[in-house]
Amino acid sequence: MPTDPVAPVAPTHPTEPARSTDPAHPARRDLLRTGLATGAATALGLASTAGPASAAPAPGPANGDRTLTLTGHLPTGAPDFVLLPVEVPDGVREIAVSYGYDKPQVPTGTPGNSCDIGIFDERGTDLGGDGFRGWSGGFRTEFALSRGTATPGYLPGPVNAGTWHIVLGPYQVAPQGLDYHVQVTLRFGEPGPEFTPHYPPERARGRGRAWYRGDCHLHTVHSDGHRLPEEVAAGARAAGLDFIVSTDHNTSSSHAVWGPLAGPDLLIVTGEEVTTRNGHWLALGLEPGRFVDWRYRSRDEEHPRFVRRVRRDGGLVVPAHPYCPFVACQWKFGYEQADAVEVWNGPWTYDDESAVDTWDAGLAVALRGGDGSRGRSWLPAMGNSDAHSDPHVIGLPHNVVLAEDLSRDAVLDGLRAGRSWLAESAAVELDLTATGHGRQAGIGEELTVPADAPVDVRLTVSGVPGGTVRLITDEGQMHQESLPAGGSGTVVWRTTASLAGYVRAEVRHPKADGTPGRGNSMGGDLPWGPMAALTNPIVLRAEDR
Repeated sequence: MPTDPVAPVAPTHPTEPARSTDPAHPARRDLLRTGLATGAATALGLASTAGPASAAPAPGPANGDRTLTLTGHLPTGAPDFVLLPVEVPDGVREIAVSYGYDKPQVPTGTPGNSCDIGIFDERGTDLGGDGFRGWSGGFRTEFALSRGTATPGYLPGPVNAGTWHIVLGPYQVAPQGLDYHVQVTLRFGEPGPEFTPHYPPERARGRGRAWYRGDCHLHTVHSDGHRLPEEVAAGARAAGLDFIVSTDHNTSSSHAVWGPLAGPDLLIVTGEEVTTRNGHWLALGLEPGRFVDWRYRSRDEEHPRFVRRVRRDGGLVVPAHPYCPFVACQWKFGYEQADAVEVWNGPWTYDDESAVDTWDAGLAVALRGGDGSRGRSWLPAMGNSDAHSDPHVIGLPHNVVLAEDLSRDAVLDGLRAGRSWLAESAAVELDLTATGHGRQAGIGEELTVPADAPVDVRLTVSGVPGGTVRLITDEGQMHQESLPAGGSGTVVWRTTASLAGYVRAEVRHPKADGTPGRGNSMGGDLPWGPMAALTNPIVLRAEDR
């Protein structure tokens, strides 16, 4: 699950004026002036920056510093994003920022204060624009950036003169309001060497058309993870993965460091977890260095244009942990524009059960909808670890995808087509086929047969001791069988295309009391143990007569 949730706050009330405090250097108090100084709140996409332009400080000595501290108060109902303009003069080599805010006690169940931070350069703060220079959410209290280096989460590059903006994201504000202070230091001097990005290659040494294992939701120190990219790459190799996707929250900064960590044995694909106020989604397969904006809600109707941007890169749009109970994590954008959905996120919990149930209901609508349509696309399922730090396990779970080769495009094509299944670890092996009328289909494929022709569904599993196999169609669970203590077995079940629009498989661990669980039963607890493996469906089609 995400460790840095974002909560919706309605942008309805003005803030109190910001107060500049720098007693040692009173002439510097115009260095940074908030756009809220006139009492008008700034909500990106909902209101424009108010207030006069900031005055630039007087030139300082070479290699000197200029520092100013800004304080202000945000009431409940503050804007989603508050813009603090900073006038940056010529000759600045580095911008350093630190911040903090009060955390008053609140009643149980009431949101307390939580405030994100990031920065945009002189190119502006337009939604989806070019000015983005970094975001650390609430994970860091300070950051710095220059031409050649930057704090993880931030982008090295030119420090040009003009109006920059510190952006506060008060995603939770206590009833008492939120008092913040931001300190900005401009360091003067020569700009230093230019940063050279090292993006990962788009291909690794594959095995041709084969099943490849990969975790598509991972975090590093470039957002709210505690692992270095080196540690994530090592963890992926230790988990027996063939590929990973880098998905730090709301930043592309890690893209430029993955190159030396990839290799013939590990494909690394660049991406982002887009953390909006109405749910999180994975942008998988971005062009290296691509930033996807997140500063919108469902009601703003901005989501479709960012979906189009990801798809122009050949990438995938995947709603993440749609039933996560954290504030602002529940998915509110619908699934019409999704390419897949993450139904299993980290260790198995009740919200994953809800996600699988919703996804399964969507399969029935897509494949045997009551409107009489046929062939409407169904949404593939994905499973990822969302690992941030120990004890989160990289690869628990992951996707096993049938791809033409171990390359970015081939892996994404396999996931997009649903030619994949989900596993808790590389110790689990699985094969699912449907055979009838002299034809055979596998996971993510279609089998077209006469309506009443027998179809044999065969599932072979290993690595799940005492597990429970479930075969599920558009009518629900149709077959259940237990695996032996050794964890390996084959299950065969017969149906027809007239009875089943699709068939998919689940493999569950025993329940906590050691029992296998029961299908088609009601009770006070979950009927099944944790998931060990889950497949996308095989679609069964009845031949037209």
